[in-house]
Amino acid sequence: MLTSEVPSPRDPELVERLILDLLDPELKGHALSELRKKREMFQNLAMLLWNSFGTVAALIQVFSKKVVFMSATLSNSTLAQEIVVVYPALSPPTLSLGASNRVCNALALLQCIASHPETRTHFLQARIPLYLCAFLETDNKAKQFEYLRLTSLGVIGALVKVDDPKIINFLLENEFVPLCLHNMTIGSELSKTVATFITEKIVVDDAGLAYVCANADRFYAVGAALATVVTSMVDQPSKRLLKHVIRCYLRMSENPRGFAALQTCLPPQLKDGTFNSSLRDDPSGRHLHQQLLVKMTSGKKGGGAGNSAGHVSWG
Repeated sequence: MLTSEVPSPRDPELVERLILDLLDPELKGHALSELRKKREMFQNLAMLLWNSFGTVAALIQVFSKKVVFMSATLSNSTLAQEIVVVYPALSPPTLSLGASNRVCNALALLQCIASHPETRTHFLQARIPLYLCAFLETDNKAKQFEYLRLTSLGVIGALVKVDDPKIINFLLENEFVPLCLHNMTIGSELSKTVATFITEKIVVDDAGLAYVCANADRFYAVGAALATVVTSMVDQPSKRLLKHVIRCYLRMSENPRGFAALQTCLPPQLKDGTFNSSLRDDPSGRHLHQQLLVKMTSGKKGGGAGNSAGHVSWG
């Protein structure tokens, strides 16, 4: 009997059947699509996906047929195959919309695994996020590439929603900050929002803030990406995105060198009332904005004195 003939969309047997279908090349595409649609209906879908023989590897293999698995955990796994099969189509950019949609279905299931408390650690230990770097590095603005970047960002965003230093350290060690900055500057508003949210979660962590403020190149790279986002919102403001940006600046200002640097590189649009009208009906946004302005004009970072503007010692 075909999976589409199973009557109830909430039937656990349907989910199990669809997961088995991931191992069948002829049924795999339909199974990916159906599982993505139904992922919110089943709380244990992540555990079923992770613990089913060959499933995670089959998903990742959607990205490239010539994949060397990074972990023995994935050696018999299915979701891996869906991801790596499209690597050759990234450069030169020949990715079709249909292939992109299929990979995004696989990525959505990986996001499900990344979100679940019982599978999140295994997901990270298997180093699965590294498979997404190739997608996040793309700069083609066609919608099939934008979908790929956005869905990949969703996987990383799911990880950082939990305040776990191990997750932040993994992202720092594997250079995900430059990937986020890249997507903050080239993506759609939604991609910018998710990438900026991830950056915010990184700098909120003590190790993340220390990483960003460790030297001038890193700090100004983050500052330049945030400034680009601010400029992009002048004509089409986004309250959600703006608040993520302000939170990043507020956190960076808690570092003495960061505070001193922001005295001269904070975007003028955040100081000249450009966003006052868009924040008029957003009390939390207005509070964050005012907090940033007060901090930057008070001459103090955190609870102590900051360095003088223009005299930043990066060591």
